[in-house]
Amino acid sequence: MTGGEVAGILVAVFWAILVSFLAVALARLAQTLKATTKLVADVTEQAVPLLCDASATVRSAQTQLDRVDAIATDVQEVTSNASALSSTVASTFGGPLVKVAAFGYGVRKAVAGRKGGATGDSQRMPRKAPRRTVIVGRAVPAARRGKRNDRNARD
Repeated sequence: MTGGEVAGILVAVFWAILVSFLAVALARLAQTLKATTKLVADVTEQAVPLLCDASATVRSAQTQLDRVDAIATDVQEVTSNASALSSTVASTFGGPLVKVAAFGYGVRKAVAGRKGGATGDSQRMPRKAPRRTVIVGRAVPAARRGKRNDRNARD
């Protein structure tokens, strides 16, 4: 065998090995593509029912939200009615109740004043606070107005 024949045999062997590796790689790629196709088909079969269920759930949620909106509107109406009723009751009964309370206070004071006059306690009435004079927005006590002698009489 000559050198050319040996080189040809070596090239043929390497070529056969290369073709074998490529055939194995193509066979595995075909298996991978077949598994991927099956996986996509399975996902599609499961996704369609899930999407239908999700759509039904969204429709149900929309129905419930419509009901809640109606309830909120009714509650708002009831609240406004209660507010109107409260203001009506306050205006109807509030004024007369204040007048009755003022009348009762006046009667108590009148009765208490009469009792004090009948027993001779009219001189025990509490003294009023001394008047104050306002000068340029300030109050000046009576003692500073020249009534220093009255201070000793009060004690």
